[in-house]
Amino acid sequence: MMTQAQPDDPFVLFSRWLAEAEAGEPHDANAMALATARADGSPSVRMVLLKDVSDEGFVFYTNAESRKGEELTANPQAALLFHWKSLRRQIRIEGRVHPVKGAEADRYFASRGRGSQIGAWASLQSRPLPSREELERRTADFDKDFGGNAVPRPPHWYGWRLVPDAFEFWVDRRDRLHERYTYRRKSGSDEAWTQGMLYP
Repeated sequence: MMTQAQPDDPFVLFSRWLAEAEAGEPHDANAMALATARADGSPSVRMVLLKDVSDEGFVFYTNAESRKGEELTANPQAALLFHWKSLRRQIRIEGRVHPVKGAEADRYFASRGRGSQIGAWASLQSRPLPSREELERRTADFDKDFGGNAVPRPPHWYGWRLVPDAFEFWVDRRDRLHERYTYRRKSGSDEAWTQGMLYP
């Protein structure tokens, strides 16, 4: 249930909703749609996983040579959508995107399973794949090359942080009279937000 009296900070409300989703959603409460666009404005969207959230923004990881990586480099604006069907809620977030620092990416990469680490080297993400056997061969080759040693983070694999300028919190209601609450960052401020509501 939402009321008109919401926290001044949208991150507080986001954290509350995420915790409720983690307690109730059957799969991947941290899954989010990531929308990007090329420099000419052509859009694309795909699902990724939120790996960290703080007052600084929302972090996800990818191959910088993938389509989304290239689009984020060419046009560092993006949008996120969390949709929790069982809770009948969604959150839209829009903002600016920039790479995380190398040390932060290194720490997260080191926390991944070894198979996922090797997969980050083996996959030429978003490029044509001649056959599944080719991917399996590349994976086996990198596994052999690294042997029993720690797998370093590939230079083209790192994280992105979306720094939000706008949030919309949406709650399903009867007769399509949904609740829509907005936060927009005040001009010239990194912390203050203007709140509002939208017609459903």
